[in-house]
Amino acid sequence: MKILIDIPDNKAASLMDVLNSISYVKAKPLTDAKAVLMKEIREAVEEMKLIRAGKKKARNAEDFLNEL
Repeated sequence: MKILIDIPDNKAASLMDVLNSISYVKAKPLTDAKAVLMKEIREAVEEMKLIRAGKKKARNAEDFLNEL
């Protein structure tokens, strides 16, 4: 199982020490860029679920590409 935990920077070192002291736990910090990417992907997946459920309208692909 993978868990993403958001904690203040000033508390991270002590929590990492505790996690690393447990033999069956592998813990490594995420870079800020990876954390942002994961958040954006999670939001995109949630948006797709809403679109498929008919609760949100999809945008035209041409409009999307023109926006870029």
